[in-house]
Amino acid sequence: MNLDKSNVYNLQQLVARITEIVGGARLQVAFNVNTAILNTYWEIGRQIVEHEQEGGLRAKYGERLLIELSKLLKKNVGKGFSRSNLQNMRALYIVYPKCQTLSGKLSWSHYCELLSIEDPGKRSFYENESINARWSVRELQRQLDSSLFERLLLSEGKANKRKVMELAKEGNKISSPSDMVKDPYVLEFLGIPENKPILEKELEARLIRRIEDFLLELGKGFMFVGSQQRVTLANKHYYVDMVFYNKILKAYVLIDLKTGRLEPEHIGKMNMYLNYYKTEINEDTDNAPVGIILCKDKNIIAAEYALGGINNQLFTSRYTLYIPDKEALIEQVKKASGE
Repeated sequence: MNLDKSNVYNLQQLVARITEIVGGARLQVAFNVNTAILNTYWEIGRQIVEHEQEGGLRAKYGERLLIELSKLLKKNVGKGFSRSNLQNMRALYIVYPKCQTLSGKLSWSHYCELLSIEDPGKRSFYENESINARWSVRELQRQLDSSLFERLLLSEGKANKRKVMELAKEGNKISSPSDMVKDPYVLEFLGIPENKPILEKELEARLIRRIEDFLLELGKGFMFVGSQQRVTLANKHYYVDMVFYNKILKAYVLIDLKTGRLEPEHIGKMNMYLNYYKTEINEDTDNAPVGIILCKDKNIIAAEYALGGINNQLFTSRYTLYIPDKEALIEQVKKASGE
């Protein structure tokens, strides 16, 4: 017996509901399994620390304990108990003395990366961002390598203890356009040699080919709208290199790419684009558009003068084609915060 259209539609709805139930159940099972693994490893770490404390073991004897313990556990329990893994379990208990503070939204691999961060505030930032932005382990590793924490601190041209505390407590909370801007943006995923000359069109094409990586670098809430978006004024066509929409800010984000030094006329043109989008493109539910001029280099003082008196949300940032030196960025943060 063949089903009529209404029955087929009802059957499709039933399939959709069952699929949603099964998907939810699988997520819950994965969450429960992950939580059980974290709790187990935390308890193992506690047992190791308490054993060390009872025996009053010195550091080098503690290391020897982990080596012997690893051999015995591999024999009795199976794989997964290497010395490095046991060290991480021990560190998990020390860094997170209350098991309830561990998040089942993060895997053991996430926590192994987080445990490598000595500074508690920085570690808390990456933990919050991993949860809020749902970073995979690979994404967390990239953000660590590209010094996202330090770049966010330096994006406003200054760093202070209040900003450090805010990032540590809440991650990168986006409540205004300035919260999402980084300086510099790291585009190492494009694979372009640092000193190789590149045309703006080629840079744009490479970013589009690696749009997922670029969205990760841009941050939370970004959706790609398109490239070379036309702006027509007085029968003359202009083109915005890349346009995004940020769901958190509820605003269009326009990006112009400059492979050379920032010039004042670049700011004037972006300001024109923002005025056009505000008047012609924005819906009633949209907030004012945001402009970012992404350039290879800029004179900070000249940029400040060029931006003076502009009412639009317009920012200038540099990009780099390689992972910046962590120590240099940390030193910049210390100088900016007066430490």
